[in-house]
Amino acid sequence: MASANIAFDRTVILASADASLRQRLRDSLSDLRWNVREARGGAEAIAQLEGRRTEALLLDHWLPDLEVMELAEQIGALYPDMELLRIDGDPIHGGTRSPRRHELLHAMREALGSSRREGSASETKSSTSDSLAIVRGRVSSETYTDEPSTTKLENFEPARRFSANAGASPAIKELVGGSDVMLELARTIRLVAPRTATVLIEGETGTGKEVVAQALHRLSSRSAKPFVVLNCAAIPEALLEAELFGHTRGAFTGAVQSRTGRIEAAHGGTLFLDEIGEMPIGLQAKMLRFLENGEIQRVGDNETVRVDVRVIAATHQALEARANSGDFRLDLYHRLAVFPIDIPPLRERLDDIAALSEHFLALMGRTSPRKTLSDEALDKLYGHDWPGNVRELAHILERAAILAEDSPSIRAEDIRLRRASRT
Repeated sequence: MASANIAFDRTVILASADASLRQRLRDSLSDLRWNVREARGGAEAIAQLEGRRTEALLLDHWLPDLEVMELAEQIGALYPDMELLRIDGDPIHGGTRSPRRHELLHAMREALGSSRREGSASETKSSTSDSLAIVRGRVSSETYTDEPSTTKLENFEPARRFSANAGASPAIKELVGGSDVMLELARTIRLVAPRTATVLIEGETGTGKEVVAQALHRLSSRSAKPFVVLNCAAIPEALLEAELFGHTRGAFTGAVQSRTGRIEAAHGGTLFLDEIGEMPIGLQAKMLRFLENGEIQRVGDNETVRVDVRVIAATHQALEARANSGDFRLDLYHRLAVFPIDIPPLRERLDDIAALSEHFLALMGRTSPRKTLSDEALDKLYGHDWPGNVRELAHILERAAILAEDSPSIRAEDIRLRRASRT
């Protein structure tokens, strides 16, 4: 957290998805001798702030990844000595002022004035005006409910889903459903995604652990870099080390050429290790070493290679209990579970079944006639306990759509449910 005695260094971050607006602001601020850094979204802005002294952050009225009001509240709490300005709306006074606020205001007015003179302001920023909103700490919701801003946000549907509950946080596009547990999951993902912390995703089979991992990657500053997936249960134990760390030519029988491992392939990006609980105990020590020092050693090679990778792991097992019993390395567990995320099973969010069903039927409607669910069929889905979770729902709906034949509606008799033990 920033100190009250921070020495301002004329550094400002511009957070906007509009590249032309960022360029105009950069030109204006550079002329005033500001050190300018740019962020295309909220996650990049948070990453830019970490470990660096910043005098001010300029936020656009819409960001592609994070909700502006919640982002402003979070940053205002973490960096109370930093000036936080929004580019449109009515001013809200209070909080720490930059001693050079007048320069920031002048640069923004100049950039917006340039936009209007070019005749593009009405097309790209319908809510832009001469007034500049100043946001500090807890942000009043009235600041963001002016008519132009609301209209602008609606233009980005349906990629963003919003809860019908007043004051609820918008969901993440990878997640379907507006139940309380899903809104909390979305909030957790938005908070940890911009960080570098290792994440352990825990949840039953079929709950969507890889979907959460993809959302964490997309909302991070690494989103433009590779997202590499490795299922530890799908690779034979004898080959898993070479698959992860790579190998040199002749390292073992059949290694006719050198090969880059999954960890090295994810350099700069994210490595998702699914079913981490299946990793052999002998390989866990090498994985722990990589997590601690960021270096890997290819099989058959004496040299080490430094890589920059964020690791997200997932398991359906009670990994902490396995670690405490000695079936999984306890030190590796703690290194993986820096930030654990629990995904709720479908039986704990039955209110989302209608939205999930609509989502899956819409996907199937891309390649075949779109079908709907009858009320009786939906009631039948609500009465199931879903041991296979969301994956089971998707398969049941696919089977029901086939059984419905040419009917535009899926009936209750088309829903074939199986009772299975939960794993």
